[in-house]
Amino acid sequence: MKILKWLIGLVVIIAFFIGNFFLVDLAFVARLINILLACTLMTILRVIFGPSAADRIVAVDIFGILIVGLLALLYVFTTASFFIDIAMAWALQSFIVSLALAKFLEGRALDD
Repeated sequence: MKILKWLIGLVVIIAFFIGNFFLVDLAFVARLINILLACTLMTILRVIFGPSAADRIVAVDIFGILIVGLLALLYVFTTASFFIDIAMAWALQSFIVSLALAKFLEGRALDD
């Protein structure tokens, strides 16, 4: 069953990349945004269906990194400078959330 899930996921990812690069006529930055959105969707699924709490914490950290990259690409695509400000704030909050979740997972108080 596990191999079947991996094969289905691999087929979906390959179909997405083929459709994104060969069938759709988009600019390069728009293609990168599509790829980051697909990765973000997969990361959200890992947060929801993660097998352990540690996997979910790592997925939340990866989600923050993907959002910062997505905001940077949106800045390149639109040249609106507020995307960089949002990306910096998101990166700082993502770091703090990762630390807080790791301390919670250890069973320690947040003020230790």
